[in-house]
Amino acid sequence: PMEIRRSLGIVEKDSLEMFIEEDQIILRKYQSPRACALTGDISDSNISLANGKIIVSPNGMELLIKKLQQYLLK
Repeated sequence: PMEIRRSLGIVEKDSLEMFIEEDQIILRKYQSPRACALTGDISDSNISLANGKIIVSPNGMELLIKKLQQYLLK
């Protein structure tokens, strides 16, 4: 239903994943395991950090560096 899609930020043509966890049916927008945690970009240029737990794109890395610098200069 449209109301659920809106609340989940799902638009037409978005890929979805659906699975069952105990007594719940879970529906969510599919995200590639290679997607940047900050920008959502999927690229061969993405960098894997923290033993693969965090993926960051070059643009995401720039954003992260700027935020860290702002934080450290406080």
